[in-house]
Amino acid sequence: MSTTPSVEYGLLAPMLIIFGVAIAGVIVEAALPRWARYGSQMVLSIGGLIAAFIAIVALAGTNQSAVLGSVSIDGPALFLQGVIVLISLLAMMLIGQRRILPTAGLVREVAGRGRGVRPGGRAVDGFAPQASTIPGGADERLADLAGLTQTEVFPLAMFAIGGMLLFPAAGDLLVMFIALEVLSLPLYMLCALARHRRLMSQEAALKYFLLGAFSSAFFLFGIAMLYGYSGTVSLAGIGDTVAAGGGEKPLALIGAGLLSVGLLFKIGAIPFHSWVPDVYQGAPTAITAFMSSATKVAAFGALLRVFYVALPGLHVDWRPMMWAVAILTMLIGSVLAVTQTDVKRMLAYSSVSHAGFILTGVVALSRQGLSSTLFYLAAYSFSALAAFGVVGLVRSVGADGTGDVSGDNSAEASDLARWAGLGRRHPLLGTVFALLLLAFAGIPLTSGFVAKFAVFQAALTADALALVIVGVVSSGIAAFFYIRVIVLMFFAAEPDDPPTVVRPGILTMIAIGVGVVVTVVLGVAPQPLLDLADQAAQFLS
Repeated sequence: MSTTPSVEYGLLAPMLIIFGVAIAGVIVEAALPRWARYGSQMVLSIGGLIAAFIAIVALAGTNQSAVLGSVSIDGPALFLQGVIVLISLLAMMLIGQRRILPTAGLVREVAGRGRGVRPGGRAVDGFAPQASTIPGGADERLADLAGLTQTEVFPLAMFAIGGMLLFPAAGDLLVMFIALEVLSLPLYMLCALARHRRLMSQEAALKYFLLGAFSSAFFLFGIAMLYGYSGTVSLAGIGDTVAAGGGEKPLALIGAGLLSVGLLFKIGAIPFHSWVPDVYQGAPTAITAFMSSATKVAAFGALLRVFYVALPGLHVDWRPMMWAVAILTMLIGSVLAVTQTDVKRMLAYSSVSHAGFILTGVVALSRQGLSSTLFYLAAYSFSALAAFGVVGLVRSVGADGTGDVSGDNSAEASDLARWAGLGRRHPLLGTVFALLLLAFAGIPLTSGFVAKFAVFQAALTADALALVIVGVVSSGIAAFFYIRVIVLMFFAAEPDDPPTVVRPGILTMIAIGVGVVVTVVLGVAPQPLLDLADQAAQFLS
């Protein structure tokens, strides 16, 4: 006779809040008039994320499993969930930022087609006014002039956040796969909704979807192999079988390899990184900021749980593989970043190289390695979100609403050559971006230096000196292209067609400002977060 499983709703409260808000957002889209949706979605999203963070804080110190062991609420899960929620809160501010552009001379054209237009201006955000229209077509232009906005992005983002919260807390492989799909599917759609350069955006979304489907297939095959090896999909059960020496070891090794492909794809490690530069460049910049920070945190959380809970007994077999992946990711990511001429692609390859640095902490397979990885994820995510937030402010001439607004003249000016002299003309923006680049390079008194020092120290403790040497060399290569951008901004001659800097709205200012403050504070006084990461560095076994 089967027993009805108990559901510990209190332990699942942060995730239930986020999913509840996402469902409420869908109802808002269906029930409320268009003019009321934006404000309602913003209140729901921001309020839901704040409530979820309060629930996470209330669960601090919890070390229990829920839903018959399929979800683990422990130190690493709560730490990473807290980081994801805070980053998502800032990302939702970037996603929700709107500007009011003038519609002089265009009201009659729109009204003649039976459309309404806001008196004195139209609301504009970073997303296509109507996803179903042909990029650059007449219908898209009219939707743009009418001030239509895709408020569906809010519930889509909230569903993705819910999946991200579940991903690092999954206690068995089936729940982990469900979380992977829940976080991935909304992102595929969000990547295709860029207001400008729509064809590039749609191409990026298609690449992401196809490669993501392949990686999910690898993940599923890995689950099947590990189930065949151990007779269970529970991470703890697989770990017990490995420790007892049961099952057919080749099945376990094949399963671990296939599972790793799916997880390494999500973190953008080489050789599974090919989607990263294209997607980061083509997606709306606010979504790129969201993906580069929150998605990476969730993916590394799942990777840590698999290797630290299910497969620590096979470390002799998987560590050489992870060594190779970490070395290739650090070196190749840094070298390819040097060759980029687009700011977003440069930051994308920077994200790839940072995945390699974080893997040095994972490979340590120790409490120190776990705590240093948690700290690195928290530090990097805030800096990455702020950096992409800055990129979204640098636009081609015409971003103030002049010219053909349906064209490409108000897209981000991400060509590096056009950033020449930007720091002299806009010293505050140049200084902020320079600070974030120095943090990525690991310069002292920034969060990046402390984070790299922590993972390198953990790797040294685990006798991974070769990894540390490669990491230092890769950091030197990375410092070259970061400093090259700083020199370009402050000392190079201005181009003939310099970009303009959009005056940031209050939401964008908060998101970038918090990212910068966290970058500086964690570089000057990192000990409280280091202590918190150390306290959280214990998986539920």
